Amino acid sequence: MAPLISGHISGWIKALYSRCGPVICAVAGVFFLSASPVLATQGHSGIEGVWVHQFAHLFFLFSMGLLIFWLRRAGLVKKTAWRYIQNAAFFFIIWNADAALVHFLEEQLIAVEMTMVGGGQVRIDLLRGSDWISVIYYLGKLDHIFCVPAMICLMLGVRRMLADHRHETAARGEIP
Repeated sequence: MAPLISGHISGWIKALYSRCGPVICAVAGVFFLSASPVLATQGHSGIEGVWVHQFAHLFFLFSMGLLIFWLRRAGLVKKTAWRYIQNAAFFFIIWNADAALVHFLEEQLIAVEMTMVGGGQVRIDLLRGSDWISVIYYLGKLDHIFCVPAMICLMLGVRRMLADHRHETAARGEIP
């Protein structure tokens, strides 16, 4: 039954593409051809933007902690999919704590200054404090070490949930 469904869906997508494909390609082309260079960092205007951004990190951190608590209390972490989600939440907690610390050093403590040197290179100067602050800042700026595994675990958890759902509905003889 599954090949019939996937064949039906792929036929539907082909029909949609044959009707709307040129328009979609034209719109995508306009967006891609009119793109301008962007930076990988985001500046926050005024201290209000920094505070709101910091509170957002703390709220996200707290929410992920609450999710882990709820998952463990409900016993859902016995299932592989929810264990992946729990791991994602754990990595998101570390990422948010790391990002909040780096923002604090950058924006509020003003302990470091980043200057674009050119050619995609950045110079980090220590403005106040000891040398270990610059080491913490540099390591903290590598926040993707925590964020990417979080997103991968989240994707694996959702993918596993979908596979489990399809398996359960196929076992009952239903169409997923």
